[in-house]
Amino acid sequence: MPTDVSILFLGKAEDPYCARALDFVRAHSSRVTACLGKWNQPLPEAARAWEGDYIISYLSRWIVPTDLLARAARAAINFHPASPEYPGIGCNNFALYEGAKEYGVTCHHMSPQVDSGAIIAVSRFPIYPADNVASLLERTYQHQIALFMEVAQLIVAGKDLPVSTEQWTRPPFTRKQFNELFRITPEMDTAEVARRVRAVSFGQWQPYVEIAGYRFEYRP
Repeated sequence: MPTDVSILFLGKAEDPYCARALDFVRAHSSRVTACLGKWNQPLPEAARAWEGDYIISYLSRWIVPTDLLARAARAAINFHPASPEYPGIGCNNFALYEGAKEYGVTCHHMSPQVDSGAIIAVSRFPIYPADNVASLLERTYQHQIALFMEVAQLIVAGKDLPVSTEQWTRPPFTRKQFNELFRITPEMDTAEVARRVRAVSFGQWQPYVEIAGYRFEYRP
């Protein structure tokens, strides 16, 4: 039977994993306000005017305003597609660039500063030498939806959220740092070039070579 818990669900538009998460929430609550969006779209008025029990952010493209966070009576939580070692943007890219052997997904309480709130739960898995952006992302999303189901079942059952001993290990990566990862210059050695190519090559997103201020698309 649906519960009476009130939920604001913020997610990514046209994403199958996000759709699965939203379907679960709607199947267990009769009071769900869902807002799905893409990058650079404004936060909908339905979200700005909301107040209730839980805010759930799942691959959401919005930074939730502080006043909205305060209107979640029980908790405002986010499912971050990375382990606590990689807060912010471009997390999987930086993990590949650094040659990390392990990665993961994190559920945490939201705070005004992105990816800094108290951690609820973490699920970890290995990064393989053959992994690239596409393969790591797919495995990340599979673990993320599994973690979501674990936490969401507690919410709809009216149970307390777990308290993890894990901590964020660094400040969130910024858009400027992420953009810099795409840049290849003549003075970089072959190992550095290979690290950057592995870290950012994904479909239409490719690194670029910068020579004397000019940019040229890099295709290995």
